[in-house]
Amino acid sequence: MAVFFSVSMSLDGFIAPGSPGELMGRQWMELQQWVFRQRFFRESLKLGEGGEEGRENDIVRETFERTGVSVMGKRMFDAGEHAWPEEAPFHTPVFVVTHETRDPWKRPGGTTFHFVNDGIESALDQAREAAGDRDVRIAGGGATILEYLNAGLIDEFSIALSPVLFGSGIRLFEGVDAGRVALEPIRAEPTQRMTYLTYAVRER
Repeated sequence: MAVFFSVSMSLDGFIAPGSPGELMGRQWMELQQWVFRQRFFRESLKLGEGGEEGRENDIVRETFERTGVSVMGKRMFDAGEHAWPEEAPFHTPVFVVTHETRDPWKRPGGTTFHFVNDGIESALDQAREAAGDRDVRIAGGGATILEYLNAGLIDEFSIALSPVLFGSGIRLFEGVDAGRVALEPIRAEPTQRMTYLTYAVRER
């Protein structure tokens, strides 16, 4: 079982706009447009028929199929709670790292949100237990990914590097403990639209 994250990133290093109000805005949509074009993604979110079927579609499907559980921060949950369809797109248990106490929130399609208020390691322990023989994905946002990375709890990660410039926003590696984290390249896959990079994480 691996603990991983997989994100789209702009060429200048950003994975999201700085303001939650811009989360579904033009820049974010430009960053994510490669995903929305894929048949597997469209079918998973019930966005209608059609979509592309190439290597990028395979990448989206492989990421989904390996994920037994997702872990996310409260900021990502708050933004998604109002933006996701009733049938949330995870179809697995989701553990939300938060400070609040809240009962599990069950959604149609197999997604149940569990709220963990005693830290990232507790959330990961519970996620591992629920993941079965699949992997744990740290879904986001950027601050939560960074917490897990700096704590030495990430085994590998993938970045879909998109030809988009943000100029400002949330940088993926802002505040990374570079003295502790070393990377080992696993794979680099260029497509016409983006470059998909996968790294194993090693302790420096």
